[in-house]
Amino acid sequence: MRPPGAVPSSATIPIVLHVRVVAPASVATLVVESLREDPTVVHLVVVPGAAVSCPGDLVMFDLARENANQVLGDLRAFGVERDGSISIDETEVLLSDTAHAAERRAPGAPADAVIWDAVQNRVDAESRLSWSFVVFLTLAALIASVGRYLDQPILIVGAVVVGPEFAPVAAICVALATRTWRLLVPATTTLLLGFAIAAAVTWVAWVVTDLLVDVSTEQAGTGNQTQFIIQPDGWSLVVALLAGIAGILSLTASKSGTLVGVFISVTTIPAVGTIGLTLAVGLGGEAVSALAQLGINLAGLLLSGTLTLLVQRMVWRRVGRV
Repeated sequence: MRPPGAVPSSATIPIVLHVRVVAPASVATLVVESLREDPTVVHLVVVPGAAVSCPGDLVMFDLARENANQVLGDLRAFGVERDGSISIDETEVLLSDTAHAAERRAPGAPADAVIWDAVQNRVDAESRLSWSFVVFLTLAALIASVGRYLDQPILIVGAVVVGPEFAPVAAICVALATRTWRLLVPATTTLLLGFAIAAAVTWVAWVVTDLLVDVSTEQAGTGNQTQFIIQPDGWSLVVALLAGIAGILSLTASKSGTLVGVFISVTTIPAVGTIGLTLAVGLGGEAVSALAQLGINLAGLLLSGTLTLLVQRMVWRRVGRV
């Protein structure tokens, strides 16, 4: 027993996953036998007959994050999903020397590990077309259009904070990189339909505004501080490529947050808002330029995001299982 006030033997908190498996007794036996032989699995607990709704055993254990794909693949090979379930939780705090040992035995670094099932489930859930997605995207486009009209970058920043389009962009990248085609059509539909609705609502809003207060065509088409929106060039592609890499790395490392969403939105939302504004005041050329900006940036995001995922898959295949 460690005396009070003594310094723990573990200098840092281990980064592990807590996995819970519910499976029929015959399958659970195979699962336990496999897990016993895996050096990256610790704290294995079996509760026979614990499952009620689908009779079976409950198996719980902690797993080094770096070896999650291999272990999950083994569980699926046993057919756990057919008659039971697999759930994974990120463990925020775990004080355990044995978990530290399992983490050291796993290949690679925990922060770099990509859990492909978790990534796919996350983008699938967040990229579905919903009223909230459309509303937030439309609000972002409206704010961006005002920012363009007033030539106020601060409003552009406010708009990109609201934009939610990172999820479907990431889902398309995941679909292409992992050949999970079930994600491709819903994510593409969400992204394109969302942009179309946002641009259309923005157009209507500015048409109505023009009827009420006589919107200045010159002001809608000029603005030194926001001119980049209708001037696509090589830098547009560079920013999009960098944004795609940052977004995907953040997604796979489970660290995606507001700042990453802003980085992605900078390349898309201002263009969508400007399309609605310029069409409303009859500036077709500027609308085409904004559409070109949007297209270039989307292409850059999808290209770099997909390549980043492919590189990660290649690296983790080579790392392999210990």
